[in-house]
Amino acid sequence: MKRVQHIIHASAMLVASGLFAAPFDNWDKDGSGTLSRAEVPAPLQRNFDRVDANGDGLITREEDRIFRQKSRSTGDSTMSNRNRAIPANVKVHEDIAYVSEGSAVQKLDLFLPASPEEGEALPVIVFIHGGGWQNGSKTGGRIHLLPYVSSGRYAGVSVGYRLSGEAQWPAQIHDCKAAIRWIKANAKTHGLNADKIAVWGSSAGGHLVAMLGVTGEEDSRAQLEGTLGEHLEQNTRVSAVVDYFGPTSLLTMTDPASAGGHNAPHSPESRLIGGPIQENKAKATQASPLSWVTSEAAPFFVAHGTADRVVPFDQSTTMVEALKKVGVPVYFQQIKEGGHGRLDSAELVARRDAFLADYLLDQKSEIKEGELPAP
Repeated sequence: MKRVQHIIHASAMLVASGLFAAPFDNWDKDGSGTLSRAEVPAPLQRNFDRVDANGDGLITREEDRIFRQKSRSTGDSTMSNRNRAIPANVKVHEDIAYVSEGSAVQKLDLFLPASPEEGEALPVIVFIHGGGWQNGSKTGGRIHLLPYVSSGRYAGVSVGYRLSGEAQWPAQIHDCKAAIRWIKANAKTHGLNADKIAVWGSSAGGHLVAMLGVTGEEDSRAQLEGTLGEHLEQNTRVSAVVDYFGPTSLLTMTDPASAGGHNAPHSPESRLIGGPIQENKAKATQASPLSWVTSEAAPFFVAHGTADRVVPFDQSTTMVEALKKVGVPVYFQQIKEGGHGRLDSAELVARRDAFLADYLLDQKSEIKEGELPAP
């Protein structure tokens, strides 16, 4: 038994360190250009969270390449950004149930500065993970939130929600909205500013934060607000949205350049709504942020790679055009030749920081937009 464990461990180390290349194409059974946790062989799944740098529940070719390259340069195949230790200047409250006696995943992690800057209550950055609505967990939000919370100027919340294997649409947005209501209801207890909440997510998480950004007003409550949690008196309006390559129009995700097979009965989109999207058009339309755009939407910061083969680039261009048409502030970052996944560069992070400072801290920062090279 020890010999078998040693062989498995050695194989995992070799793949992670790049001494032989992981057979990405063999594992990518659905041809999506990404790997879910289920597609990775069981002995290697323990490295999954380390390779999934953006915590969206999927490994892209670029994430795989960068991880193996870093492993070679450092000699450390166990390095982990996602599971990094909480710094001393951050307090974390894990696994807070935002729905009493709910699902095991209907919980959130709250990150607070140990010594917040003196003054008003802290604005909140809420991270919602991706993973095709069928993978991922709230632990993926930690790496994104810690730099902001460490600054002492923000609080952070990472939200778990029911995946499509457990519940179908609109369960996912009901969960996210219940979490927003919990934050607002408990704001005074934790020193939070209930009127300054930004939501941030990538891929499926980008879809859910976009939905939050366009459905915070009363006209959407009957369909999408849900009745979860003990704080139904609270609204779910948010102050700003950071959407990284999120789907916005499920029925039009048929770009021939995409390898996702979005119309297939077992595509992530079809699993989300409970049937092939082209055979369930009303539900697919309801689940599309583009369908809900009004002038009351929150300001958007959108980033998308022009070479994304999982979520077509035009999912963002169409959404940006719709938001601008009704006068909603939107800052569009086109990542030239960027794929589905790792997009952050120093300049993109600086632009995102300026956006959050403007809408959460009222700093009136200059927010740049436009094309950037892939990192």
